[in-house]
Amino acid sequence: MIISKTPFRISFFGGGTDYPQWYLKEGGAVLSTTIDKYCYIACRILPPFFSNKYRIVWSHIENVNSAAEILHPAVRAGLRYLGLDMGEGMEIHHQGDLPARSGMGSSSSFAVGLIHALTALRGQMVSKHDLALKAIDLEQNHIQENVGSQDQVAAAFGGLNHISFNTNGDIRIEPVTVSARRIKDLEERLMLVYTGTSRLSSEIAKQTIASFDQKQKVLQRMSAMVDEAIDLLNSNADMDDFGRLLHEGWELKRSLNDAISNSTIDKIYRTALDNGAIGGKLLGAGASGFMVLYIPPEKHKNVRESLSPYLHVPFRFENDGSTIIYYSPKD
Repeated sequence: MIISKTPFRISFFGGGTDYPQWYLKEGGAVLSTTIDKYCYIACRILPPFFSNKYRIVWSHIENVNSAAEILHPAVRAGLRYLGLDMGEGMEIHHQGDLPARSGMGSSSSFAVGLIHALTALRGQMVSKHDLALKAIDLEQNHIQENVGSQDQVAAAFGGLNHISFNTNGDIRIEPVTVSARRIKDLEERLMLVYTGTSRLSSEIAKQTIASFDQKQKVLQRMSAMVDEAIDLLNSNADMDDFGRLLHEGWELKRSLNDAISNSTIDKIYRTALDNGAIGGKLLGAGASGFMVLYIPPEKHKNVRESLSPYLHVPFRFENDGSTIIYYSPKD
């Protein structure tokens, strides 16, 4: 049995510029971090005496005789992508610390964790860079989802990173070297709030991509904010400027597509601001899921109480990225 452990991410700045439809023309950049909430995928060769060849456990339990019958799109495409759809039977189990379709990059964490586990099952090691590229290829070209390229990179590498997307297709990952005190100051000011809803992001992303030609100045500004945020973290400037930058970024993101926000999200955000938050944003493509808020520590209690109908999820940054936490290929 092989078990992979792959983190979820929070994207601070530059989201939207990581879609190939944009960065292959204009270039792009993202500032993101992974957090200590994970996607776990366990897989093993299924013994031959089972009546079905494949057993896939996620929000459904699937027992089927061919990979083509598998309902989970990433598993079905992933087995084919890695050439494992015609071999021995297989059992794959998924468990996650956070709900799917909630803006935390869960589909990409799943893709990264699945590829990592399946390549390990074949007795192969894959670098973090290749793991990210394979997950991007799987999601964008084989499943044909409308997804960007930042989530796969974040999940594979882990940590607080400046991710650059070049017009030639190259992707560069630079860890943000910030003092431990500065990182702790940022962590202490962030709050993760679950709005209690989920959605399929591909359609919202499709609408956002369609608006790129009309939103060039917005996307250019969103990309430039990445360097501003990194400069801020590497200085002695007031950390609250990070929150103000998040607020500006959220206003820009909302302007890309009317479907990104809605009255519920707007109300949550306004309530947070009225009770002490300085900035924040909805994570992911939009419309639902998790919101990250920047709040001075002395205001956390006020904001948490004002948003009491919604779940507050404590977290910390993590640096490991996707890892194999159990390896026993003969199990």
